[in-house]
Order: sequence, then C-alpha cells, then structure tokens
Amino acid sequence: MTLLNVENLSKEFGGVHAISDLTFTINPGTIHSIIGPNGAGKTTLFNLITGVYTPSAGRVLFQDQPVTGLRPNELAARGMSRTFQNLQIFMNMTALENVLVGRHLHLNTGILPSLFRWPAIGRGDRAATVMAKDLMAFVGLEKYIGWDADAMPYGALKRLEIARALAAEPKLLLLDEPAAGLNATESREIDEVIKKVAAQGVTVVLVEHDMKMVMEISDHILVLDYGRKLTEGTPAEVRQNPDVIAAYLGQVG
Repeated sequence: MTLLNVENLSKEFGGVHAISDLTFTINPGTIHSIIGPNGAGKTTLFNLITGVYTPSAGRVLFQDQPVTGLRPNELAARGMSRTFQNLQIFMNMTALENVLVGRHLHLNTGILPSLFRWPAIGRGDRAATVMAKDLMAFVGLEKYIGWDADAMPYGALKRLEIARALAAEPKLLLLDEPAAGLNATESREIDEVIKKVAAQGVTVVLVEHDMKMVMEISDHILVLDYGRKLTEGTPAEVRQNPDVIAAYLGQVG
C-alpha cells in the first residue's frame, strides 16, 4: 500500500499553470524530497496535498482513500501534518504551549467536560504536557521548555514547529523548507531531527533548497520544473541526470 498518491494533479491561478498534470506516489517509511527553483510549484503542491488549495483537476489519495477537497483539520485528523515555509509560531505563547496546540485533536474539548473539569480532562491535559515536553526533548529543545516563544532563536523555532506538528501523531509529515534561513550548524540539527522522525516510522516529505541535506537524507527525490515533473528517482539517479544538473544542482558533491 502506498501512503500518498497524487494523480494527474493540476492547479491554475488566473490562467497560470502552477501545477500541471502531476502524478507521483509516496511509500510509507521513506524520506521523500521535492526540489526545484523558486516558482517551480513546490509550496503550491504542498498546499494542494494538505487541503489549503483545491485542485483544478486531478486528485489526492491518502492511505488509499480519496481526500481531495478535505479541509486541513480533517486531513490532520487522518494523520497528515505540515510545517510552513514562513514560521507559523504563536509568539505570544510559551514554547510548550505551542507544542500543545498541535495536540488538540487528541484531547477532549467538549464544553461540559471542560466546564466542570471532569477528571478525564485533567488526566488528558497532564499526559499532553508530558508528551509535549518529550517532543521538545526529541527535537533537541530541552533547555527551552520553560521559555517564551518570542525569546527563542530562529533555528530553535524551526525545530519547535516540527515538534508541534509531531504532537498530532502524523503518519505523514510535510516540511516546507525546514532549513531555510539557517546556518550550517542549525541545518545539520534539522537534518538529524528529520532522520530521527523517519526512524520512528513517520513518512517525511520535504521541500528544500539545501541540496547537501536533500542528497544525504532522501530515499527518493521528485524534481519539478514549472509545475511539471522533470524527473524522479534516488539521489544517485537525480544527481546524475543531465537535465537536473543543468537546471538545478550545478556540481554537487
């Protein structure tokens, strides 16, 4: 069984074809990268997969079930989480509270239980707090557990966003440029987090311009060219493709 199937997907914006007849599959337990220059349609593709945009044509299947047209929260409930190219952190909250936001789909939010503080509500909140702390430690943010988000450095906020996405217990985690704006040390920290996530059995799809990271951690790479598939394959296959070398990678290695 494939985890994600994208079939003949297209998206137009006022006559501009951002994604054109795109088809590919993602197998469970893999790290799958999507690369291409600015304007290739990578973030648009993420938005189509995660329900932010509705496709002009084609469909998306998640765990063999059609999910085209479902809202982002409905997809999250089915096991699909994402981060964003531009940080979407709640800066007026603590780091721990940010992670807890990602846990809300698994908590009892009924009006009566919350109003009367039924014992199950307290137990659920305590368990969620423990899990949020564990996730912060998992992504290397132990020392920031008691911090306000607006006091954290940018590289730590990138990992905080991953911890929040993991709090939803996703089967598929989509990361939109997780290393953007990071220095070499911070990029390697993100690299290690992604590998740890995949080792836990979560399938990872990332859009990324850091070709060193992409080539080192990916099991499979999809290359987009103006919304169309240029090629796909293993890192070795993509690295050796003359069209990819000419258009995107230059001399990597």
